[in-house]
Amino acid sequence: MRVAVTGVNGRLGRALIAALEDAPFTGPRGPIAWTREDFDLDAPSSVVALLDRDRPEAIVHAAAWTDVDGCARDPELAMQRNAEAVHVLAEAAAAAGVDLLLVSTNEVFDGTRPHDRGYRPEDAATPGNAYGRSKLAGEVAGFAAFRGRDSRFGVARTSWLYGPPGNDFPTKILAAADRAREAGEPLRVVGDEFASPTSAHDLAEGIVELLGEGAIGGIRHLVNGGVASRADWARELFRRTGTHVEVVDVPPSTWERPSTPPAWGVLEPTPMPSGEPLRPWQQALADYVPVLVRQRAAVAR
Repeated sequence: MRVAVTGVNGRLGRALIAALEDAPFTGPRGPIAWTREDFDLDAPSSVVALLDRDRPEAIVHAAAWTDVDGCARDPELAMQRNAEAVHVLAEAAAAAGVDLLLVSTNEVFDGTRPHDRGYRPEDAATPGNAYGRSKLAGEVAGFAAFRGRDSRFGVARTSWLYGPPGNDFPTKILAAADRAREAGEPLRVVGDEFASPTSAHDLAEGIVELLGEGAIGGIRHLVNGGVASRADWARELFRRTGTHVEVVDVPPSTWERPSTPPAWGVLEPTPMPSGEPLRPWQQALADYVPVLVRQRAAVAR
């Protein structure tokens, strides 16, 4: 299967290319890496030439404008990049008979439901911020473009994605812990915002499973197992890295932000074709710790 991936220089894009290179169904030529120069969210019409040049059978659209505060400051640009670009891509892919999987977010939900369970794919999406609205609009545009077509459109929603090349929550919170310890102060971390920390590696492996099993249609929630607050996530990370700092739970209102994330951003995982869910978030985080420790040591030198 010829699989193209957008946003290959991003966190998930890198993980997807690595996972697809190991997948037997991609063949000796491997996946097709579409960089920003190939497919720019600000100039998505280039996809027509890309489809003609590379002739993929499926596309994973991992590229997005994920700066949630930036989206809040410029919602029109968010719609252009996260919705209109998907519309153009979906129309071209559907016309060419190419399957398309869109990577989306838990922020299509406002986070106000009771905390008795996570959001399910069939739950009504009611975004509470500009980023979520733009991503939901992309989902809607994709389904509309593929309606009545033989090819398939699917959505893989995830939450709190992390992993190489860094600049993620684990990297930032470790740096914040170092600063707090040096200042002799406790570290303040949000304690009442919940989701499932999800490894980019694990999400990529899950997407590859969907592709290999021909199961990319519809909406799926792909997250590591379990639920955590930001403070829970930080404490587990500190425990595994041997970081000693006092953590104090605080509300999100402690810091003013242009965007408001969902307080309950928990997605109920969709069963995978194999029947095996993505592993618990604590196990996935443990595999990332050696990378973080090496990065931290390099910065300290």
